[in-house]
Amino acid sequence: MKYVIIKSHQSEFPSPIQLKTGDRFSVGELYKGPERWANWYLCCALGQEPGWVPMQVISLQEDGMGVATMDYTAQEMDVALGETVQGGRTLNGWVWCTSCAADREGWVPEENLQMLNG
Repeated sequence: MKYVIIKSHQSEFPSPIQLKTGDRFSVGELYKGPERWANWYLCCALGQEPGWVPMQVISLQEDGMGVATMDYTAQEMDVALGETVQGGRTLNGWVWCTSCAADREGWVPEENLQMLNG
């Protein structure tokens, strides 16, 4: 689906967590912010900065650790008002987007997007 950006977004995380299927990591706090994005956990993987991971990617283990059920990156995409993007997968209030004008991709908050007709 094609979207126009109705509110700009800049990532606050320059070193996003990246997981490969089968990676083990610690699962921390559940996100509780004003945006009410559900089911995001602050996770720590060896050698990486902590990052937010959606529950759909986490297989919780008895020892409190998590195992990645699929490849995942928390890479957010900086977008400007009026920019157009192609949207893909949606997870818990975020859409994986690819810029229509440049070679960039990453997560964008769903509330910053408006679907284009046609």
